[in-house]
Amino acid sequence: MKTRILLTALLATLGSASAEVKIGVVVSSTGPAASLGIPERNTVALLPRTIGGEKVTYIVLDDASDTTAAVTAARKLVQENKVDLLLGTTTTPASLAMIDVAAESKTPMISLAASESIIKPVDAKRNWVFKTPQTDAIMATAIVDHMARGGVKTVGYIGFNDAYGEGWLKELQASAAKKGLKIVATERYARNDTSVTGQALKLFAARPDAVLIGASGVPAVLPQKALNERGYKGKIYQTHGVANADFLRVGGKDVEGAYLPAGPVLVADQLPASNPTRKVGLNYMKLYEAKYGKDSVSTFGAHAWDAGLLLQKAIPAALKKAKPGTPEFRAALRDAIENAPNVIGAHGIFNMSKTDHLGLDARSRVMVQVQGGTWKLLK
Repeated sequence: MKTRILLTALLATLGSASAEVKIGVVVSSTGPAASLGIPERNTVALLPRTIGGEKVTYIVLDDASDTTAAVTAARKLVQENKVDLLLGTTTTPASLAMIDVAAESKTPMISLAASESIIKPVDAKRNWVFKTPQTDAIMATAIVDHMARGGVKTVGYIGFNDAYGEGWLKELQASAAKKGLKIVATERYARNDTSVTGQALKLFAARPDAVLIGASGVPAVLPQKALNERGYKGKIYQTHGVANADFLRVGGKDVEGAYLPAGPVLVADQLPASNPTRKVGLNYMKLYEAKYGKDSVSTFGAHAWDAGLLLQKAIPAALKKAKPGTPEFRAALRDAIENAPNVIGAHGIFNMSKTDHLGLDARSRVMVQVQGGTWKLLK
């Protein structure tokens, strides 16, 4: 009898030990989007290793800012590593490509990319997909509102020739129409281009009151530098895709004066005490800078942090219904993410639903300007 009891206890212990939650992470640690992906990867190292009493293992792969590599990594994680959730990836085109992997394997996915098309419409495929970055629509509204208040009447646009750039142009067109702003020129360029002289000349010739650069990371410096070199005196707006230290470091004086919308975490120490995300943002800043150095925080790492906060709410709920490593657990985890109420993150307050797999509102954005080589909150 004693032997049987001991054997039962041992099997229970072994079963518990093997019931770890596996999170498969895909980020762009190298390539054109590395300035976004590196802080995401760095933040994963700060996420808790135990949630709801279960061990959590993070398996991190680099997609090298390549869509095909992102899909390959995602398939490896679900087929070989049997992960319970996919976290990533960094860019919109690659995240869109990963949706099929998540849907086919019925593995919940939290994207770290911006485009609204990643989560809308919530169809059979996107039923498994969530994201933490603010949508282009939320941020474009903030930009156009700021333009209108500042007297801007005409706008020029230059953006990436991919899903990110096209998504931003679409949102600019929609928001500008509502405010009566006229778009007088549109140009495209590739993420790895080294010159945009021709596009800058066309924008300059159109003489818009303001120019929006629909790009992300360090490659977003190029159009602003080219416009400055040609003496453009209008206002220049960037997207929230540039909100990291590398953009400031590489851009230097060339990006001085740029306006952009950003998650409140970027200027957490400048937020009023009444802002509900201030405390969470400051805590993330403290932890990140303690490990990676002063002024190293970016909004991109904070998107991964917010994903971690969602998981800290969702995993305990899913564990009540099934064990990790099973289809039932993955389904329960998906449901728990969708139904987690009022999750206060570094970027805003998440309230997911069956029709909204982001769950953020206008509280998730602030307008900032590059002043003196740093970010300044605009009142």
